[in-house]
Amino acid sequence: MDNMFEEGLKQRKATLGAEYVEKNLAAADDFTRPFQEAMTAWCWGFGWGDEALDAKTRSLMNLSMIGALGKMNEFKIHTRGALTNGVSKEEIRAAIHVVSIYCGVPQGLECFRAAREVLEEAGEL
Repeated sequence: MDNMFEEGLKQRKATLGAEYVEKNLAAADDFTRPFQEAMTAWCWGFGWGDEALDAKTRSLMNLSMIGALGKMNEFKIHTRGALTNGVSKEEIRAAIHVVSIYCGVPQGLECFRAAREVLEEAGEL
């Protein structure tokens, strides 16, 4: 598990930024720390730690799934990460189109609102 945590920490920082990750880990307390550690090991170490898919593809998959779930705070976080991983605004738009088709136009609109906010902050719009 230690290796998965270390690999996960590396992957998480590479996508979301070291400052963001360290802030989240530092804010963890006795109640939330086990979840932060498990999520880092499982999601980022196991899920992102192999070379079967590149980071850009994983980011696009995340945007589609998180957008489909309607988790807009996480969608914003992963939109920032997608930009870090080389996903273009055109590719983000295409992922949102897929969410709109399979999950409904209202969900697509929510994704566009969230993505627009991130893209404006990043100077992409």
